[in-house]
Amino acid sequence: MKTVLKKLSMLAFALLIVSSLSNCEATKNANNKQKGAVIGAAGGAILGAIIGNNVGKGGNGALGAVIGGVVGGTAGVLIGAKMDKQAQKIEEEIPGATVERVDDGIIITFDENSGVYFETNKYNINDPSKETLNKLAGIFVEYADTKVLVVGHTDSVGADEYNMTLSKNRTYAVTNYFIHNRGLSSLRFTTNWFGEQQPMHDNGTAEGRAKNRRVNIVILPNDKMKADAKKEAGN
Repeated sequence: MKTVLKKLSMLAFALLIVSSLSNCEATKNANNKQKGAVIGAAGGAILGAIIGNNVGKGGNGALGAVIGGVVGGTAGVLIGAKMDKQAQKIEEEIPGATVERVDDGIIITFDENSGVYFETNKYNINDPSKETLNKLAGIFVEYADTKVLVVGHTDSVGADEYNMTLSKNRTYAVTNYFIHNRGLSSLRFTTNWFGEQQPMHDNGTAEGRAKNRRVNIVILPNDKMKADAKKEAGN
């Protein structure tokens, strides 16, 4: 009976935390399926749809393994509450970024208008982008029990092979900045890139192309966070 009561109280407490964070834009602006993800109700397929449907076509092909499964039940609620707090922190410190809470993860999208961008045909990290990445690195330090996926994309201008290489170089530029300039562990990071193959906007317009020249950063709970949540939930 004590175990049952403990689980019920834990669930009520976790739901209260999630409810208190409902003003976070990443959660407030989510559709019903995304809101369900806050308590571990949706599948990992949504992540794949946002960061690239053709998993493994570019990069190292490890995307599916990085995404992994969604933790359900009380443990999923506890993880969701932690990820909600992290998403809110990112929104507060990096207001230009698009922040979405999906399943157990956070997807951050940077395009040419939102804090991390590259000059035409370049992949070096410029000073404005460094400022944004420094803020994000600080959040990674604060929320240490996560793994990070960095995914690069381009618009459709230029040859497909060239764009694939460009997106790869930009992906590694961002990842290496976190590791070599901010001292984060390389073990936390996985990279992938899709060149022009995963447009989210119309490449027939200048505005659409600018939005397609983007970098996605996906933050997911690591094994320690999952194990701690399951232990706290009494699983």
